[in-house]
Amino acid sequence: MKYFYDLHLHSCLSPCGDMDMTPNNITGMAKLLGLDVIALTDHNTCLNCEATIKAGEKNGVLVIPGMELTTSEDIHAVCLFPTLERALDWSEYVDAHRIKVKNKAEIYGRQVIMNELDEETGEIEHLLLPAAFISIMEAYKKAKEFGGICYPAHIDRDSLSILSVLGEIDPYCGFAAAELADKSKLERLRQQHPILNSLNIVTSSDAHYLENMRDAENTLELDSLSAENVISLLDTPVIKA
Repeated sequence: MKYFYDLHLHSCLSPCGDMDMTPNNITGMAKLLGLDVIALTDHNTCLNCEATIKAGEKNGVLVIPGMELTTSEDIHAVCLFPTLERALDWSEYVDAHRIKVKNKAEIYGRQVIMNELDEETGEIEHLLLPAAFISIMEAYKKAKEFGGICYPAHIDRDSLSILSVLGEIDPYCGFAAAELADKSKLERLRQQHPILNSLNIVTSSDAHYLENMRDAENTLELDSLSAENVISLLDTPVIKA
């Protein structure tokens, strides 16, 4: 069956995320847009995943716990996990390996942790945007150690992407997938970077505001809908004809 997805969304925990990006607002909007599965991928943390998963269960949307990791090269990568427990373990690992600078909420915005009722339960003191001491070359392998997957985010953008920083996707990284912000660029990028022909390509919104969440358009072909099946599909290398 085909399921509509958006695997790159931010909540009010991301410093650049709008305060309206609460667990219930995100999952409620996803339902209105016709999405079947979403991933919460706040910057360098998974601490709003539990609330969003619970809100998703109430609103009829599967939520995969995830993170948008900033690697040591200032490259963004999407990390997805099959269970909340694995995601939180990964979140602790990243937190122990990232630069700690106090957040200036008046500049970057607050970093708010919420429960499934959209009630504030905490706030992260240190800014979540700075890079972690995890390189793009090891990000996939490290995420796999925690039972998840990792792939480069918005590779078609001019900053904070693997192509803008390194110019190419090194096969040594081990990625089986890559994300585009604009899928109309795919054929041109495939001509310039043949490695993309062997990767699963996903297109997600990277929404930090409710109005930036996209209508249901992109689909995944799955036997049944689960976080495990989504991750397994994206982690299966494309077989070239």
